[in-house]
Amino acid sequence: MAIKAYGAFAADKPLEAMDITRRAVGPNDVQIEIAYCGVCHSDLHTVRSEWAGTLFPCVPGHEIVGRVSAVGGQVSRFKEGDVVGVGCLVDSCKHCHSCDEGLEQYCENGFVGTYNGPTPDAPGHTLGGYSQQIVVKDDFVLKIRHPEEQLAAVAPLLCAGITTWSPLRHWNVGPGKKVGIVGIGGLGHMGVKLAHALGAHVVAFTTSEAKRQDALDLGADEVVVSRNEGEMAAHANSFDFILNTVSASHSLDAFTALLKRDGTLCLVGVPEHAHPSPDVAALIFKRRAIAGSLIGGIAETQEMLDFCAEHGIVSEIETIDIQEIETAYERMQKSDVKYRFVIDSASLAKA
Repeated sequence: MAIKAYGAFAADKPLEAMDITRRAVGPNDVQIEIAYCGVCHSDLHTVRSEWAGTLFPCVPGHEIVGRVSAVGGQVSRFKEGDVVGVGCLVDSCKHCHSCDEGLEQYCENGFVGTYNGPTPDAPGHTLGGYSQQIVVKDDFVLKIRHPEEQLAAVAPLLCAGITTWSPLRHWNVGPGKKVGIVGIGGLGHMGVKLAHALGAHVVAFTTSEAKRQDALDLGADEVVVSRNEGEMAAHANSFDFILNTVSASHSLDAFTALLKRDGTLCLVGVPEHAHPSPDVAALIFKRRAIAGSLIGGIAETQEMLDFCAEHGIVSEIETIDIQEIETAYERMQKSDVKYRFVIDSASLAKA
């Protein structure tokens, strides 16, 4: 069945309306009518071929919230009408060490992304959530328990939320821990909210004095303007964990110096150009670590969604029609959004 979508036919072409097809619902499939789809920086990088390997036509979108409209005969966890989500993954090998541990994002045979991933379905690669409908294996569909009025703001939890939740949980962030969040954007604002809700003492780092009050409003206990050497020095050797959400290339030394002995600086943004090589002595003499983390597995994504529903946590969003996507991309590149665009998928009917 043909459905309406928005995507690009080439890296140098704007996104435009197109008709795509979805596979028929198989025994283990869930068909979802998409209500909202968040706009992630990865969408822009992929559709513009700023990352290698983009397949066209490219339909981005991996922060999907919608309603089940059909299920396969072997599906028992979902029924028509259920409110569900789909994040960055729609398949994995399911038999490697990482998949066995519920960490499909590290699948040793390569996970299948919600868009631009290999699939036998036409056109040979996955097409994402800038569309009216999607068909996904039930193992990769998530239950949404937030109230109806919050569903648009839930969508970015499927990427921005889990990308920050996974490392916070892995490094046991909670009461008694001093935690830094670097960058107050789509990812960082979720990092502040989640670390605060987990009970940590949260310090937000921003290059902009104008974001100081915003960070406090999001739940930070303190805010440091990272360009202010005095403010940075006041926190030397004091952090258990720092989550760095900034993807632009920058020196990591200013942040490793703030870690306690055995503290960890975790990176979740992939820079366009490599970060300058860090000062190794600063790591050796305090047994500090620089680590990385990639999105999250299905089980931990469900855990995050349930935690957020219980604590009333959603993203700060601006809702747009799909026809505004090019303007949204331009604004996103300038960090002119607080803090995530979300597409109202009803606008696709006008495409």
